[in-house]
Amino acid sequence: MSLVATQPIPRAAATLPPKVRDLRLDFFRGLALWLIFLDHVPSNVVAWFTLRNFGFSDAAEMFVFISGYTAAFVYGRVMLDRGFVVASSRIWKRAWQIYVAFVFLFMIYLAQISWVASRFENPLYIEEMNLLHFLQRPEIVIVEALLLRFLPANVDVLPLYIVLMLGFPFVVWILLRAPVVGLALSFALYVAAYLNSWNLPNYPGGRWFFSPFAWQFLFVIGAWCALGGAQKIAGLIRSRPFVILGGLYLLFALGMQGITNIDANLRLNLQFPNWLLIFPLDKTHLSPLRLVHFLILTAMVVRFVPPDARFLRSRWAYPLILCGQHSLEIFCLGVFLSFSAHFLLVEISSRIPMQVLVSLGGVIIMIALAGIMTWYKNVQKGQAPKNLTA
Repeated sequence: MSLVATQPIPRAAATLPPKVRDLRLDFFRGLALWLIFLDHVPSNVVAWFTLRNFGFSDAAEMFVFISGYTAAFVYGRVMLDRGFVVASSRIWKRAWQIYVAFVFLFMIYLAQISWVASRFENPLYIEEMNLLHFLQRPEIVIVEALLLRFLPANVDVLPLYIVLMLGFPFVVWILLRAPVVGLALSFALYVAAYLNSWNLPNYPGGRWFFSPFAWQFLFVIGAWCALGGAQKIAGLIRSRPFVILGGLYLLFALGMQGITNIDANLRLNLQFPNWLLIFPLDKTHLSPLRLVHFLILTAMVVRFVPPDARFLRSRWAYPLILCGQHSLEIFCLGVFLSFSAHFLLVEISSRIPMQVLVSLGGVIIMIALAGIMTWYKNVQKGQAPKNLTA
């Protein structure tokens, strides 16, 4: 084994942010988890107020970017101090943990949907969740699921995360030594994947909802920002031209999305000029319009929300931060809750008060689980709960 792989990287070769937890990451990752849950509940009036209805991007971009940032922040420091081998082993251990979570999620999710479909004699649940093939060939589907080649509806983020983490040691290694080269290589792969529709197969004949060849670019951008990239573009983010042009783009996205939603809901059949026919935006291969919209939105947040913002330590922000600190567990819970909410709306009532009730109930359950996990973690460490400002 090469000594280079086991030796730490000189500190001068990379720049890491201070070793202090940035509550903005936890806050917005928690927000992304809430939005993903709400967006996964079909015909949910509360989902009208989520990010996807106010621009080109949505909570998926937020989750992937923050995941890349936090992974680089944690494992980049390990690679600097302990070398490539130690950092890689920890990254792959995390990938294994995510894979195990996916397997448990798949089996319990499968049992949940199958029981509901059988108990209420409604096979549409099986079709909606893309589980019809399991009932026909369960022995094949289980193997395909273990190989990440069969993905039920609403679980797509976890397989994407697993694949991105498998290659992450090499991403961190090159970003620490030649960040511009690493970012350029990632961009080249993104362009090739977008132009050629590269993706992974999904049994029995489809493709992944999130192409890892395209979405890796957003993950790498997050990692690049964590490993010193954010400091390099700080001047650009704070410049007046960027704020003006970025704001205009966000307003354009808001207007286009709003007009499109009104047209679809009221069936106005509006006619747009050919150059404005941009919908539907390709989410599978991460449309450039989506990517640019999210990056501008993120830059605006960095520009106007400082790390020590008072609201981040307030009581109302604490539930979001709690959920963001336990993202894997809360995401898995959100998958179960989204189907449970869908089931309640179909079998009991689909009226607006019921939609609000199941949405609010799901969020409360997510907060409760995050709170219990935080309490248990603090008890294990012998720490008292943190005091919060009002």
